[in-house]
Amino acid sequence: MKRIAWLAALSMLAGCAQSPAISPALTPQQPATQQSADARTRADLHTQLGAAYYEVRNFSVALEELNEALKSDPGHGPAYNMLGLVYMELREDALAQRSFERALQLNALDSDANNNYGWFLCQRKRYDDGIKHFMAALKNPLYQTPDKSYVNAGVCSRERGDDATALQYFERALGIHPTQPTALYQLADLAFRRGEVQDAKSYLVRLGRGGAPFSAEALWLALRIERRLGDREAEASYGLQLRKNYPSSRETQALLNRQYE
Repeated sequence: MKRIAWLAALSMLAGCAQSPAISPALTPQQPATQQSADARTRADLHTQLGAAYYEVRNFSVALEELNEALKSDPGHGPAYNMLGLVYMELREDALAQRSFERALQLNALDSDANNNYGWFLCQRKRYDDGIKHFMAALKNPLYQTPDKSYVNAGVCSRERGDDATALQYFERALGIHPTQPTALYQLADLAFRRGEVQDAKSYLVRLGRGGAPFSAEALWLALRIERRLGDREAEASYGLQLRKNYPSSRETQALLNRQYE
């Protein structure tokens, strides 16, 4: 919320800059290129605000900010990308698809848009199309988080029943980011399902060294690993953490019902 307040303050400043009293008509000292730059700045600001409201799931205000961004700069690709994410959460699939496609029409190398569109497609069971966009995201040498697209491609592959390909994607993610949490969890889960219990535990040990708290899924997997290995004390410890930290989760319900498999 501090981020939203800070961005809102900047938004007020940007709004002031649009008033006639402060921004007179174009003069030789204020060429059209400067006006375009100002419009781009306002669009960036409103897009950041839209992203901040999206993060706190205030989708109505996020939509308002993103539409303001496009009023300032109708060709602002990042705003269309964020619109796709918001419409995806609202289950407005046609609008989400249209927004992602518009973002990529404006910049086919936009890795974030490719990654997000790929995730949208995978969630709609269009697995091949989704993975194609994850791979497109990876073609951009300036992409700062390629491990995420490899992880998403792995999850998408698992959802379509291709565990072998998924494993390769998760390993590539670890090659870029050795402590990538989702990749470590997914590899642990794959190993456990293959009966390679000690390998599964090793992946979770690496996950624990990352410092982030275990999710309900990771705690449930760790509990079942220790149960399979016969370490009742460790099993009980993970069970306690699961009940304490995630009392309403389906994993806790499975534990209470003793549904280990």
